[in-house]
Amino acid sequence: MSTTVLFDTPGPRGRVRNHLLTAVSVLVVGGVGYWVFLGFDAKGQFEGRIWEPFLDPYTWQTWIIPGLIGTLKAAGLAAVLALAFGAVFGLARLSDHAWIRIPAGLVVEVFRAIPLLLLIFFIFYLAPTIMGGGDYAFMAVVLGLTLYNGSVLAEIVRAGVQAVPKGQSEAAYAVGMRKNQVMRLVLLPQAVTAMMPAIVSQLVVLLKDTALGYIIAYVDLLNTGFKIMPAVFFGSLIPAAIVIGVIYVGLNMTLSFLANWLERRSRRSRKTAAAPVMVGGGIDGAD
Repeated sequence: MSTTVLFDTPGPRGRVRNHLLTAVSVLVVGGVGYWVFLGFDAKGQFEGRIWEPFLDPYTWQTWIIPGLIGTLKAAGLAAVLALAFGAVFGLARLSDHAWIRIPAGLVVEVFRAIPLLLLIFFIFYLAPTIMGGGDYAFMAVVLGLTLYNGSVLAEIVRAGVQAVPKGQSEAAYAVGMRKNQVMRLVLLPQAVTAMMPAIVSQLVVLLKDTALGYIIAYVDLLNTGFKIMPAVFFGSLIPAAIVIGVIYVGLNMTLSFLANWLERRSRRSRKTAAAPVMVGGGIDGAD
């Protein structure tokens, strides 16, 4: 019997059992979906008048597109800053010098342990005290996302570098390379390819977490599409939630597609001995 990496190939009885379980699961999911459909239909959530606002270009120009731009602005800036933060502190945690390694580890562990919503609240209410009055919603969302996700990315970077077999660095040292050359020319090129799935997963989390700006009235997709617009078009709360949810799914799928394309391209152009880093177990395993 042939085997795969994750499990043994099922035999005839196993395949029949798997097909039966799949059929039962499809029926259960379909039944739940039909039950939800009946509930929505009983409440009149599929009436044409409720969905008409989403067919009007004015609705998209006034609420949905500005909110989408706000979400993309916060996510894009926070992603760039979080990647830079993660690279700097992840490499700092690998330093041979304790005066660099210990403070970097303390910063990463502190910001990774603080709930993101609490971090956004703290920045939002602290900023006026330090810098005076003003609208600091965008800064609070971006800085909170940067500190939290950057700390997680720092652990991913550390785990990715440590996932490269030690023989790679030993061979580089043997030919006379210095530590910065080993890191820059040998370890990082392989680690980036191994880290890509975990980095993509964290960036998807970052994109979704921009919705926390809803709590401090940041003008994002959730705020304009799910809070302001249903107040204007009474009764369209459920349609608004469906439309906004579909947009978020589309954004995350697009991000995942682009990242997977980059990963495939990098693996074709660069051979690596490092195994892919997982978001959960790979980081803890690097300790």
